[in-house]
Amino acid sequence: MKVVLFCGGYGTRMRTGAPGDAPKPMQLVGPRPLIWHVMRYYAHWGHKEFVLCLGYGAHQIKDFFLHYEETASNDFVLRQGRVELLANDISDWTISFVHTGVESSIGERLRRVREHLGGDEMFLANYADVLSDAPLPDMIDRFARSGAGASLMVVPPPGTFHCVEVEEGGLVGQITAVTEMPLWVNGGYFVLRQEIFDHIPEGGDLLVDGCRELAKRGRLLAYPYRGYWRPTDTVNQRVELDRAYARGDRPWAVWEPAA
Repeated sequence: MKVVLFCGGYGTRMRTGAPGDAPKPMQLVGPRPLIWHVMRYYAHWGHKEFVLCLGYGAHQIKDFFLHYEETASNDFVLRQGRVELLANDISDWTISFVHTGVESSIGERLRRVREHLGGDEMFLANYADVLSDAPLPDMIDRFARSGAGASLMVVPPPGTFHCVEVEEGGLVGQITAVTEMPLWVNGGYFVLRQEIFDHIPEGGDLLVDGCRELAKRGRLLAYPYRGYWRPTDTVNQRVELDRAYARGDRPWAVWEPAA
């Protein structure tokens, strides 16, 4: 299945504001940028045809792949001045680089790459900045069997906030961690049918317009997941992931051999 990655937003909470600041998908976790980790996840499950929805920082994403250095994440032998790779990452990937506008919404970016999906009835999509070890084959299988128009992975809300139940008179009845509430948030992993395009107007949003309309029609499937899931909206979240990578704590790297 083809994988559409939304990697053209400004990512203002991640950037420092310095000239030439890397876009969020190009922020490093270990030796590789976020977008690479997301793509390796999909490639591990056999999905190696990618459509990148470019916008802000497009040249940096293009340059990374055009001048890809296999030795950064693969073992190799240097013999008589020549590099002999012991493994490689992206040699069997197909990547379409499509500029979808700097100011475009997620839904509009999806609309602008529709032609690159060919005649595929089903395809995958992701925000390119969320890491997880979710079992993708099961996610796809449940969606295919459901016959729904779209599926999104939902996860418990992250954070350390607590919900406070206020009773009559102002007394507090109960305090509950938000993670323990019967609430779910969009996890950013989508399985979609071409039907989604019928519900996204020009300039519209994938979630607010497309998925909401499918939900009204009983055509939206949720995939609840309580396993490993980490967003990278802020510098602190990216740094936390980088530190986890350095100490070998990287559950999202499903492609790595089990310890």
